[in-house]
Amino acid sequence: MDFFLQLLVNGLSVGLLYGLSAMGFVMVFKSSSVLNFAHGELLAIGAFLFLVLSTWARLPIPAAFLMTLAGCFVLGFLVERIFLRPLIGEQLIFVIMLTVGLAAIFKGLLLFVFGGNLHTYPVFLPEGLALHLGAIYVPPVYVASSLTGIIFLVLFGLFFKFSPQGIFMRSVADNQRAALSLGVHVKKVFALSWAIAALVAGMSGIVLGIINGISVHEISAIGLKVFPVVILGGLDSIGGAIIGGIIIGLLEAFTGGYISPSLRDVVPYIVLVFILLIKPYGLFGLVEIERV
Repeated sequence: MDFFLQLLVNGLSVGLLYGLSAMGFVMVFKSSSVLNFAHGELLAIGAFLFLVLSTWARLPIPAAFLMTLAGCFVLGFLVERIFLRPLIGEQLIFVIMLTVGLAAIFKGLLLFVFGGNLHTYPVFLPEGLALHLGAIYVPPVYVASSLTGIIFLVLFGLFFKFSPQGIFMRSVADNQRAALSLGVHVKKVFALSWAIAALVAGMSGIVLGIINGISVHEISAIGLKVFPVVILGGLDSIGGAIIGGIIIGLLEAFTGGYISPSLRDVVPYIVLVFILLIKPYGLFGLVEIERV
């Protein structure tokens, strides 16, 4: 029973992180209908930027964390402004292929600078942050990731519900033409969506790097898990992304614990195939009906 509870805690912690990362992916899709295939590379950029600031530049950890988030936010804004905005009005496949090209460029640049070796962060989380629940031990990194995920979810929930920009983003996601007719600056909403998505991806990359260490290939592959998460939860559902992330995290933890660690990375894609066959719009996605 203790082993089961340990896996449950680990799965919930990682799953919440997957869900938070997927939330940024869903935001971009809801606002612009673009599938961002460079999402994994945005995770890697955030992780390596934090490595540079905390280890090479030796900045205080809080300052390095905040500067990394700010850098990822600006990067997302620049990607939308420089690469994606000129393609507004073009066929969607062109935009999707652009994100594939950006993924290859980002990954190549990261490999050129950092190589393919595994890098680790300095140990900075205090052991006092760990939780001891009977025989269950929750490491500091899982406690920190859970707290970070919950804080960001609350902040984003308040942002979308009460801030003017958050309301504009929701209106554009629901109906772009109606939002445009009401005076909403849709292009600014697109830019903000990409900026927030990059920020969330960067934060997720940092926490995943603390848990597993970072290498360009590994963290890019982890970024691909956002696809099973969003397909499971629903491509247009932010809440579904969170629930889908938790489900995938739990499935990975229990598969690795009870069956085989080598199969844990396969489980999300097995789920992806079954969801596409049985319920292609996901658990919480809106079903589109086309009348001829």
